[in-house]
Amino acid sequence: MTNFSADRSYAQTLDAADHLARFRDRFVQPGWDDVIYLNGNSLGPLPVRTQARIAELVDQEWGVGLVRSWDRWIHLPRQVGDMMGELLLGAAPGQVVVCDSVTINVFKLAWAALDFRSGRDVIVTDDDNFPTDRYVLEGIAAQRGCELRLIHTDVDEGVSERALAEALDDRVAVVELSHVAYRSGALADMAELTELIHRAGALAMWDLCHSVGAVPVELDAAGADLAVGCTYKYVNAGPGAPALLYVRDELQHQLRQPIWGWFGQRDQFEMGPRYDPAPGISAFLAGTPDIMGTVAVEEGTRLLAEAGMPQLRAKSIALTDYLIALADEWLVPNGFAVASPRDAARRGGHVSLQHDDAHQLSQALLRAGIVVDYRTPDRVRIGPVPLVTSFTQIWDAMDRLREMAASKSYADVPPEQPLVS
Repeated sequence: MTNFSADRSYAQTLDAADHLARFRDRFVQPGWDDVIYLNGNSLGPLPVRTQARIAELVDQEWGVGLVRSWDRWIHLPRQVGDMMGELLLGAAPGQVVVCDSVTINVFKLAWAALDFRSGRDVIVTDDDNFPTDRYVLEGIAAQRGCELRLIHTDVDEGVSERALAEALDDRVAVVELSHVAYRSGALADMAELTELIHRAGALAMWDLCHSVGAVPVELDAAGADLAVGCTYKYVNAGPGAPALLYVRDELQHQLRQPIWGWFGQRDQFEMGPRYDPAPGISAFLAGTPDIMGTVAVEEGTRLLAEAGMPQLRAKSIALTDYLIALADEWLVPNGFAVASPRDAARRGGHVSLQHDDAHQLSQALLRAGIVVDYRTPDRVRIGPVPLVTSFTQIWDAMDRLREMAASKSYADVPPEQPLVS
């Protein structure tokens, strides 16, 4: 990091030059002076406008409009999907819809991909992919008598081109990978790996949970076939907010997803006797959408777009570079190792620090008002929120972690279950 200094005044200098600092007031502030929130890769903070918008929806659209408000609500999954596509995903209109959860969307798309690649009976993913992805794919393989082929992945470095190439053959129907690894933050080269998958005649499906809103995503340019992603992390849409689902335009009429619900039906309100899928991306809807959650996705997307993804990415890199520099200066001598790629071009928006007592350290930080999380086997995972987190907060958090590690003051902290996601 250029001109790095471990003095707190250096962090204050960086904060003074931060053009995104003004966005901090755009979020509900749960005692910012007492809490350092470094878990945006698990749950993003609440935007003020989202809070007001949901209140408006409850009071006016539901409270006053009642069922009449469905005239507008019914189009939200596709409208907000197009907004996400344009502003966050590099996807042309008509290819993204907001619906269901990541788990359900992985199931829908993987099942459809297997049907499309008839005669191929292998699904490929990696052994460090997020658990819900692996579990869903394992379940599909068991139900359909297919093979789930797991690539062994370096936990810190992510999926390698060589390992993927060795797993591909003419039996592979679909490959599902995470764009940013949930544990280490390793950022995959989507375009390069997608091309490799296509050369094997398989479909490329990407999990964007830790990348949408954190790093630039260009689904169309990368040639991605399918994608899913959650919105409650960097898009700041709240716990349980609906997920995104992407299907490349030319595949939409060829894939048939397995959950035939009435929102995916052509001429929905004719209430016909048989299922006839709607044209385009609407065919990948299923049941009644989560309207409050979709509105929160809309507001979160709008806020990120206002800040600008290039600016968000630049600050994210600066924050995590600074964090790593402090870790090298203070924490490595105290038994830590940086367990994320050091090259910013290969790193998403969070950093993992390895330590034998990571779980206890994470709990001790939480009790001190520094919100991080823990990931097995021995990682403290730190996810700055570019629109909220200051460089001085990074300094303060790392300084406290240094003190805890050096004094072993965390040793008496009782173990607790790790936080979700």
